Amino acid sequence: MKKVLIIEDDISIAELERDYLEINGFEAELEQRGDKGLAKALNDEYDLIILDLMLPGTDGFEICRQIRVKKNTPILMVSAKKEDIDKIRALGLGADDYVTKPFSPSELVARVKAHISRYERLVGGKDTKKGILEIRGLVIDQTSRRVYLNDKEVIFTTREFDLLLFLASNQNRVFTKEELFEKIWGMESQGDVATVTVHIRKIREKIEENPSDPKYIETIWGVGYRFEV
Repeated sequence: MKKVLIIEDDISIAELERDYLEINGFEAELEQRGDKGLAKALNDEYDLIILDLMLPGTDGFEICRQIRVKKNTPILMVSAKKEDIDKIRALGLGADDYVTKPFSPSELVARVKAHISRYERLVGGKDTKKGILEIRGLVIDQTSRRVYLNDKEVIFTTREFDLLLFLASNQNRVFTKEELFEKIWGMESQGDVATVTVHIRKIREKIEENPSDPKYIETIWGVGYRFEV
């Protein structure tokens, strides 16, 4: 049974969402406070998170941002705010969808099903319980910190492994050099971000058949890099 976390301070809306999800075969948990909802999202496993924007404790934007640092769980943002700037910000932080209130509960359920199905297609051979990512012949074992390409082990340095794992865990998302530098090296973007380019080149030399025509890590000119599904 697929498990959905609903973070919504309006209990009547939350219960309506839960009821429709349960009718359609989902298990749903409710949390009214943003800070408590964030803790659940980070510490437990869910197939999708329905996230209100305006919440006590921690708002939806910050919750979305913190979840995306650690997890790829689909996030469906729900809000009474209809301004484009809010939608753009939510999607920019990593939300998969943005639904404005009032909405049809049936439409919400349909979106939940669509996003869970899409996520499962994207991760493909990913086995999160065993800590293994498998993408088109590339296997990343997070527990042993080993990488295999077509059943042959490839040796990576610590930073190379961390960078590859981060990109592969956030498939199809574009990251700037500054963002990658901060995520992997744990520093602000004032540092030498050229090291990101150097590490990407080294990773490509190890996993790409043709490093000048990469199939795994794509360069988005003028923006940064993304790991292609």
